[in-house]
Amino acid sequence: MEGPVQISREYGRRRVGIECNISGRDIGGFVREARQKIASRVKLPSGYYVTWGGQFENQQRAMKRLMLIVPMTFGLILFLLFVTFGSMRLSALVILNLPFALVGGVVSLYLSGLYLSVPASVGFIALFGIAVLNGVVLVSYIHQLYADGLPLREAIVQGCARRLRPILMTASITVFSLIPLLFAQGPGSEIQKPLAVVVVGGLVTSTLLTLVVIPALYGWFESKRS
Repeated sequence: MEGPVQISREYGRRRVGIECNISGRDIGGFVREARQKIASRVKLPSGYYVTWGGQFENQQRAMKRLMLIVPMTFGLILFLLFVTFGSMRLSALVILNLPFALVGGVVSLYLSGLYLSVPASVGFIALFGIAVLNGVVLVSYIHQLYADGLPLREAIVQGCARRLRPILMTASITVFSLIPLLFAQGPGSEIQKPLAVVVVGGLVTSTLLTLVVIPALYGWFESKRS
């Protein structure tokens, strides 16, 4: 007589595990397509059901946590900016730096052929922190010069010139430190590479646009205010 070598059980019920490795596409898209095909082509007997576990289950659990953590992080950043500047207008100006970083991160993921994953999401959180820091460094100094009596245009020009080096140093040091992760191979690279790609790509666009767009918006805000 022939029979199964092992009978697995979970919650008192028999369980049969089917494992597969996914290459060249994201886990979420694969599971959605697989669910549709199973629902249309497979008729399960009464009492049978399908659950999806493994890395997909871990990813879904982590994404649910990130959906709570990310809004809380944005709220905390906005609160700290308001405490720093005492102005919601300047706080919102610094927050406007985040879409610049988001564009670079998304484009870098697309060009590298990677997909949004938990490591990439963590990379976006780290990227937003660096982008906000650069925005604070620039806006706070320009605002200080303007408050000290310099004309608006001169305060913006001097502020950008004097804060160019600190902003470039912050971005370049971060990029150089992540270069080994960009070319990581072997075990662990599936976590290291998406994070590094998001941060490096986002810092490129964020740094360039911080030095161009934020000073222009600051001048526009102050001219409208006066």
